[in-house]
Amino acid sequence: MKSEIVDRIFTEKDPMALVPAIFRYQYEGNTLYRAFVDALKVDPSAVLTPEQVPYLPISFFKTHRITTGEFEPSVVFESSGTTQTTNSRHLVKDTALYTRSFLEAFRQFYGPVEDFVVLGLLPSYLERSNSSLVYMVEDMIRRSNRPESGFYLYEHEKLAETLLALEARRQPVLLIGVTFALLDFAENHRMNLQHTIVMETGGMKGRREEWTREELHAFLQERLGTNAIHAEYGMTELLSQAYSKGRGVFECPPWMKVLVRDENDPFQLSTSSSAGVINVIDLANIDSCSFIATDDIGRIHANGNFEVLGRLDRSALRGCSLMVS
Repeated sequence: MKSEIVDRIFTEKDPMALVPAIFRYQYEGNTLYRAFVDALKVDPSAVLTPEQVPYLPISFFKTHRITTGEFEPSVVFESSGTTQTTNSRHLVKDTALYTRSFLEAFRQFYGPVEDFVVLGLLPSYLERSNSSLVYMVEDMIRRSNRPESGFYLYEHEKLAETLLALEARRQPVLLIGVTFALLDFAENHRMNLQHTIVMETGGMKGRREEWTREELHAFLQERLGTNAIHAEYGMTELLSQAYSKGRGVFECPPWMKVLVRDENDPFQLSTSSSAGVINVIDLANIDSCSFIATDDIGRIHANGNFEVLGRLDRSALRGCSLMVS
């Protein structure tokens, strides 16, 4: 069944039509997810739409092995954390599936990665192992096959020189960076980047004072001379990303969908544009769980695009209490 459906995830005009089949596949093959669905007393045969799917609390990735079927993972991605927190672990069976997902999504929003020089400013991620973001950017750097492409740890002067040289050649550039590192760079280097996509990936917690998205983007735009600050929405537990081309409004690739649920009733989805807690469908995550209840607060627009407004307070304590093991 899986081999037949994987290609369709990326080629179907409406991949969300595959939700019932992928839900049943994961219900049958994912022991934890099946126990979760059963604990909710949901009839699997009655799940026909994204709104009817039970969404697995993301906290389970910190405490359980979340796999559909038994396998030895090709790679294990881990979230960042401190010595006082437990990191999420995502066991990935097939890295080729992850690669296909992020390359196809990038192509749909920006064009082939081979057209770009790719510059990664991800110091906090490079300083730890098993980051899914580093894996993605490293692959994109390799595929760009240009001598200037690469990671920059704290080499801001070298990065500035490289950007100036590429701008002079009108070379398309992707500068993808963790938020605090982009701020550090912009505070010390005023640029006029007309041929560079500046993309922030989040990441301010514990590094410096929190800024609102509007403040952050306005500062970066003014200092770096760009018309917009782009952003990527992804997480350790997923194999797909949504992208924003400005104003913090994200769009999903066709095989990814975001819904919002009521904060006080996790099984009640919001049907309005009011804020709620984000649920994600990621059909590429077929070997793990494609239906995840996150701790992010968001708002859905009428066209399906979304904004991320923050995180639940004490989100680490809000895991589902239906299952304790």
